[in-house]
Formats: sequence, C-alpha cells, structure tokens
Amino acid sequence: MSMTLKTYLKELKEGKHRFENVFQAVSRMILEDPTKVEKVMVNGKTVYDFKIFRDCRRPVIGMFELINSFVSYVKDAAEGGSSREMAFVLVGEPGNGKTFFVDKVMELYRTFLSQDRNRKYTFRFTGLEALKEKYGKLTVIESQTYEDPVTLAMNLYPTVEENRTFLAGHGFTDRQLDAFWANYRPLGACTEYIKNDILEYTQGDYEKLVNDFIEIVPVPLSGELGTITGKYQAKDKITSSGADLVGEESVQRLLYLSDSNNPYRYDLRRGVLARVAGGGIHFSDELFKNKTDLVQIYLGVIQNREIELNAFKWPMDTLIIATSNIVEYQKFIDNKEQAPIYDRCKIFYVPHNTNYKLQEHLTRISIGSSTKTTLQGKTLHEDPNLNYALSTAVVLTRLPSDERLNPREMLQLSAGEVAGEKSIKTLAEIIEELSKRPKINERFGHSGIGQRGLGRAIQHLLSLNETHEEECMFAGNAFDSIRREIFDSITDKKEQEWCLKVLEIAEGLYKEKVKTEIFNAYMNDPEAIRKEVMNYVNMVVVSSDDSGPDKVVRIREGGLEKPLKIDETFINGVEQRLGLTTKEMKDQHRAQIRAIYARRVTQDPNYCFMDNEKLKKAVTEFRLNTDISGAGSLAGALANPTNEENKKLFDRLFTVMIDKLRYCKTCARKTLEFYCKPDSNK
Repeated sequence: MSMTLKTYLKELKEGKHRFENVFQAVSRMILEDPTKVEKVMVNGKTVYDFKIFRDCRRPVIGMFELINSFVSYVKDAAEGGSSREMAFVLVGEPGNGKTFFVDKVMELYRTFLSQDRNRKYTFRFTGLEALKEKYGKLTVIESQTYEDPVTLAMNLYPTVEENRTFLAGHGFTDRQLDAFWANYRPLGACTEYIKNDILEYTQGDYEKLVNDFIEIVPVPLSGELGTITGKYQAKDKITSSGADLVGEESVQRLLYLSDSNNPYRYDLRRGVLARVAGGGIHFSDELFKNKTDLVQIYLGVIQNREIELNAFKWPMDTLIIATSNIVEYQKFIDNKEQAPIYDRCKIFYVPHNTNYKLQEHLTRISIGSSTKTTLQGKTLHEDPNLNYALSTAVVLTRLPSDERLNPREMLQLSAGEVAGEKSIKTLAEIIEELSKRPKINERFGHSGIGQRGLGRAIQHLLSLNETHEEECMFAGNAFDSIRREIFDSITDKKEQEWCLKVLEIAEGLYKEKVKTEIFNAYMNDPEAIRKEVMNYVNMVVVSSDDSGPDKVVRIREGGLEKPLKIDETFINGVEQRLGLTTKEMKDQHRAQIRAIYARRVTQDPNYCFMDNEKLKKAVTEFRLNTDISGAGSLAGALANPTNEENKKLFDRLFTVMIDKLRYCKTCARKTLEFYCKPDSNK
C-alpha cells in the first residue's frame, strides 16, 4: 500500500493520518476516551484507574501507582517536559510483574497503531538504478530509522521558509505548521546523503525528486521483527557489543557503494534501536546488568535521542522503558561513576501486590485455567478454598511488621475492607514512612513471596502423592507448600521468621473461611452467611425506630419490601462476640454501622458488609454455636457420628457441599474433619 508524498500529505490534511511523537501517541492511546479513566482509592490515596490496561486480554492486575506514574511520565513528555529526555525504569523484586507490564504497554501500542487512523508511515527511495554508479545493485533504500514522511517534508528544501511554503502549498495552516515544527527532527545521516545524491542527479529538481524517487509505505507492525516495539535483554558481558544496539558497518553494502564515506554503509537495523526509532517503544530488560560501554550508549540515546556512529547521527523518536531487579540496581547506584545514566532515568520501585482480593486473580493465573489431571489421567479437583488460602498466605508475607497495625488489619485495609476502628490513614502513614527507607526491600510490599514463589508452592502441592491419590488439591495442604517455599527461597533469618509467623495468621483466616462454608452448607444456601450479616445490619439500622410490641419492622431488600423481626438475642450475641460488653460500646458500634450503611448503600445498593471480617466472623460463630438443638455446637454434633441424628446431619452437609458449594468428596470430607478439630474452632 504505497503512495506518493503528495498523496500522503493530502490524506494527512484530510485527517486520515497523524503526525505526532511517540509520547503524544501513547498519551492519546491511554487518555483519548475520558470515560475509561476512573478515580479509585488505593491504600488511603486517591489514584486513577486507566481502563485500557484492564479491558483487554490478560489485563494488568493492580499496579495502580505504577500505571499512574507511567501515565504522568508519558503525559509530561508529550507536553514537552523534561521526561522526554529520560527513560522510565521499573525496579523491583523478580517476579512482581515488571516485564509483564512493559510487554502489555507494547502490545496495546501495536494494537493502537494497527488502526488505520493511527498507522505509522515511512518512506523509501526508489529508482536508484539511475544512480547505479554510486549504488550498484541497490535499487530501493528504505529509511533505516523509519522516519515519518512529514519529517522528510520538513527537511526537503535547504531552508525552513522553503519547507513551510512547500507544506503550506498542500493546504496546511500556519497553526498546523507550528505544530509540525514543535516535533521537528533533522533527517538521519544516510537519508540526507541519499537525498543529496538524487538532487545532484536531477540537477536540483525537487519536483522530480518527490515524484520519481520517493515512495511512502506503512511501517511493518511486528513484535517478532522488533519494529515499532522491540526488546533488548542484557547478555553476557563477553558476547554483547554495541552493535546489538546501534548496528555496525555492513561489508555487503560496501561492495555496492562507490563512496566509502556514504553513511548507508552502516546497517543500523542490525541493532535494536533503529527498528523502533520511528515512533516506537524500546524495552531494555535488566538495563543495569549491561556492561559499561553499552550503558554509555544508552546514556547518549536517552539524553540526545539519537544513534551515533563515527560522528554520523540518526535522530530517534523513541519511548525507552527499562527494568532492573533490586540487586543489580543497588550495585549500579553504589558505583558513583554511573551517576549520569542514573540521573537520566525516572525510577519507579515496583512492589509486590498487597491486595489479597486482586491476588486471587493472580493466583488463578498461577494455578492455571486448564483442567488438571492426576498421574493416572483422572480429573484433578480444586478445593474451592484453595485460591483464598494461597492468596492470603503470600500477601501476608509481603506486609511489614508495625505496632500500629497487626498483619491481619493491614491485610484487610490493603484490600479496602473494614479493620475494626483502625483507619486507612494509618496504613497510608506506614507506607509513606517505609518509602523513605534507603534499602528498597524494607519498603512496603518489597519482600516476601512473589508470584514465582507462589508458582513453586503450587508445583509442590501438585507433586504430593496425596494430591494424586485423592484426586484433589486440598486447600489445607497449601500451607505446608508455602512453608516449604519460605524455607527454600528466603535466606534472611529475620524475614524467614516473620513469614512463618504470618503464615499462622493465614491458617487462622482459612479456618474462619471454613466456618463460613460449613454454615452455608448447614443452611443449604451458598448465600446464607451474607443474608445473616445483612439481617444483623438491618436490625441495628432500624432498631431505633418504632418497631411496635411485636418487634416486627418492614425493610426493603432487592427492591422488595419484607418483614423483619428484631431479635435482641441475636444482636446481643453477635455484639458479645465482637467484644462489646458495655452499653456505651454497643451504642457506639451501632452508630458506626448506621453511618457506614448510610454512606455505602447509597453509593452501592448491593453493598452487604461482607468486607467486615470481624462482623462476619461474629455472626458465623453465633449461629454455629447456638442453632443446633441438643448439641453445644455444630462442631460438637459433627464430631459425634455415633448419634444417628448427628450422622444424618454430617451426611446432609456432605451432600450440600458437593451439590451446591463446588466441593468434591475428598475436600468435602477433609474440610468437615478439619472443622471438627478442637483447635480449628477456638
């Protein structure tokens, strides 16, 4: 799909193409649709959520602050700020999503440019057989750095005035021309040289140059070819060379070129930078692991945005993103001689995910979506509590120790849940204080078990004979697998002890989850505990109203009115388990429930207080310990199968768990046995 320069400029004037730099293109890609930008609260701070990273195949999960920082960097560069002379560098522990994020940005950018109105174009010189004395068998030469046709038009004539006149002749206004020149770049060395050779042949006939020797073509969009988006991974210091980045002299070209000073003798596309120089994205994986001479090349490329070989220069329009693990980064900044490159990087320290609800999505990816089988080829069932058990366990290992918030409170607040009377502001203060620590791995979310460690723990779980013999990945076994990973991968003694300590908290959370599941099974309703929690909330909200002697009020639920009897025994029993012993404490708690109800339900009519773990636990325990006639508790009834009624109860729960709660026979039996253990009901 080639065209002439005049045809391209005509279509550009009609709005079919765009001339913009890479920062403007990426910024437009993210911000073009205002409806896809929302405000969200993360760890006590208001940030923006950009839906372009969510509404796609394999979306980015979490990473709110990273995405906000990246968008801010790109937007500043697009508006001519200092960011356009800097690289964006992600530093963090291995396996926390740095590379995935950069790959996703490049994938989205390729998709964006595949749309006709956003497609990138470049030019090539044709008809060079007329200059065979100078170029031999080279008949077509494409711009090595995929320069934009408008860049060629702005450099076609010797002076700015002549070039503006040429473009004005194609219908562009002074305002449009000013916008073009805001992104002005000179032509690359070989492009300028070839253009002058053609002008010499045509005796200065620019019209003939434009009509007979220049052809406009689309830039190939291929991640595999490294055009538009390309990656350079740090290699061994012996085998890597500057040619990997900027290219080198081509012996084959020298055989055709009569003038040994022709810059086209350099094959720039032998390196990775030229292939993304025309409005592309360059990804340097493990930037600080490169040897010194490559880092110096990056310094020139980042600061000057140009490829330089033996004083020949090729301007670049490139967004440079890099990653580095903490160890290599720390070594690099300790070397004071490398300060100039560090000074040219906008560093973002990428933490592990600390929201266990979002972690459940990441854990699902690690477990896999395909049906697993045993070694005997039978279907391997997954315990419905496995994801929760793994997610809470790994997230707890990533949280710091602090007197103001215990790990459980920190876990709840990080997920946007209620943690008693503890405020999200306290968590924000802790994060802010830790962000000032000189050691990166002492900051919030920068230690503990990462996504790869989680993957190894799942592999350990799958390797157990018990898993294959019983044809089920039982959630109760997940903690031993996490414990094994802690011993294997965390070498720091203090950090190891902390991880083992919070793993016990994770087991406690799993026990509470099991209680909820058992109660739902007992009530023969997957939504039983949610309904009971809302019954308590509704009783508290309307208890101050005039309920009459029969204690029956009418409430709205799901758009319908229904009667609700206020049960003082239920209310007091729940509050007793919440530790509310005095009238003042109960009144204060009820006022808080009413305030939350008034605030949250108006925003979300489906809000059901299930993020209040303490309330959910208190309601569950009250119902489980009081609803079984003839037995002290449900656990007591299930633990005594000699009684015929108890056995019927056990069988009923067993059947409900399989039929309605997605358990198999193995994990249903093991979960009931686990629930009946005395220590699991303390």
